[in-house]
Amino acid sequence: MSAFQKLFKQTFIYGLATVLPRMLSFLLVPLYTTEGVLSSVAEYGKVSVIFSYFVLFNVVLAYGMETAFFRFFNKEEDKNQVVGTSTISLIISSLGFFALALFFQNQIASFIDIDVKYINLVIWILLLDALVIIPFAWLRANEKPKRYAIIKILNVAINLGLNLFFLLALKDLASNNSMFDSIYIPNFEVSYIFIANLIASAVTLLLMLPFYSKIKFVFNSRLWKTMFRYAFPVLIAGVAFSINETFDRILLKELLPADIAETDIGMYSACYKIAVFMTLFATAYRLGIEPYFFSHSKSENPQKNYAKILELFVAFGSVILLFVVVFADVLKPYIVRSEAYWEAMWIVPIILLANFCLGIYHNLSVWYKITDRTKFGAYISIFGAIITLAINILFIKEYSYKASAIATLVAYSIMMLLSYYFGRKYYPIPYNLKKIGLYLFVSILFSILSFYKFRENYAVGIPLLLVFLGMIYVLEKNQINQLLKRRVE
Repeated sequence: MSAFQKLFKQTFIYGLATVLPRMLSFLLVPLYTTEGVLSSVAEYGKVSVIFSYFVLFNVVLAYGMETAFFRFFNKEEDKNQVVGTSTISLIISSLGFFALALFFQNQIASFIDIDVKYINLVIWILLLDALVIIPFAWLRANEKPKRYAIIKILNVAINLGLNLFFLLALKDLASNNSMFDSIYIPNFEVSYIFIANLIASAVTLLLMLPFYSKIKFVFNSRLWKTMFRYAFPVLIAGVAFSINETFDRILLKELLPADIAETDIGMYSACYKIAVFMTLFATAYRLGIEPYFFSHSKSENPQKNYAKILELFVAFGSVILLFVVVFADVLKPYIVRSEAYWEAMWIVPIILLANFCLGIYHNLSVWYKITDRTKFGAYISIFGAIITLAINILFIKEYSYKASAIATLVAYSIMMLLSYYFGRKYYPIPYNLKKIGLYLFVSILFSILSFYKFRENYAVGIPLLLVFLGMIYVLEKNQINQLLKRRVE
């Protein structure tokens, strides 16, 4: 199997497995936005704000150790020390956070203006999720995508199933059965959402416990210091990314009038999910290529392969961008069920393009990861976060979630350009800028025409999509055929 075929096979499996947790939030949008499930659009806004904090604290609790694990697992001769050191580090830090967070849960709830009953559930979920970071990284590093996928998919299935049970079935069951009546609580929907998440995380940790019985618990303080120095800029970059990705919901809550804030957040978050197709693609691609980048960094002329990978990413991503934009109004009733949320549809092309730029950035970031210049990732991400915060703070009061969408696009675009600029200096890669630029220009132009000029006019949108697909096939025919060709034994 060629390197590219192996890459795409692993990308598909990891994508299916790790994108599914992201897909879960997408799958749950039709449930949460169905009239009568949650009491109002504002209730969904409340859930979205809490999940925004989830993203931030998940990054903090991982503190870049997953990326450091990949780097040193491929770099160090004694892999047992890498596994043991990173595992012990995550266990100690996670339990420390858990104890402090439980002790100060009332103060945390008061500070971020979220009910303490939700904070308690969130703390438990964060602990359980942190304890499986290294076990999942170990599966990826040892190229065990099937086991990785099974556990990830089971997590999603449990979470989704329990959401459906708690929000749709439990009330009716409780009225006819005393056993279910004992666990049914009226107006408890938001708590049920987090209880479902908690149970799924607990089952996932149970399934990963064999990892803890197999590894050697050896801690090398010298190695840990080296790993942490590598990981710390990744942590800073991750915090900055979380600001770019989700902090706008928090700012909307803080800066908009209280009577409209959670409603606007609910509309924005729901329509944001329509752009999830790009997020899923970019995440799957990143999960497949990150181990590939490290494992092939010492091969002969790896830059040539890196260049081709980005070209293919842009080609496929451009198709996804245009496809979702053309059919956005066809998709919306299936994803966002209630018309009460549709006012925010304007943001969909903006968020799609923003996440496309983020995906390109992740591809470009290979240069600072394999040259151990992760501090540049932190600098670039911090700059992006500053842009995000500035645009949101300056314009939310006047433009609400439209300002948040534009801020996301501007931040990710500038981060993408900065990564390319510095990459040329420290680790030149011969990207085919003419072809990449052509894909971007045509897909963005066709998207603007389709959504903002000829929206829901499929006599225009579909031909634009077909023309673009034909262009991609003509220019990438050989590579596409190679990827699709079955291996002949």
